[in-house]
Amino acid sequence: MNRLLLVIAVVVLYLLHQDFWFWREARPLVFGFLPVGLAYHAAYCLAVTLLMWTLTRIAWPSHLERSAPETTRDGPAFARASARSRRSAKRQGGRR
Repeated sequence: MNRLLLVIAVVVLYLLHQDFWFWREARPLVFGFLPVGLAYHAAYCLAVTLLMWTLTRIAWPSHLERSAPETTRDGPAFARASARSRRSAKRQGGRR
């Protein structure tokens, strides 16, 4: 997929979010119980989720991943956080 196609998909989904055609009427009911506007928004949310997944898989800027430091549970940030929580637990009488 090229970049132009992804930009067009974002613009189209943005325009489809402005659904003025289902504002005044709850009928027809989808599956016999779901108002058509609510069903439209459920389908819209699924479409946006698929687009966002596609954007993160295809168009994510890889230079951001290279410059970000790797943080793990065993790293220095975790050690500082657990030491802080031990100190605050001591101050509170053993309760966290």
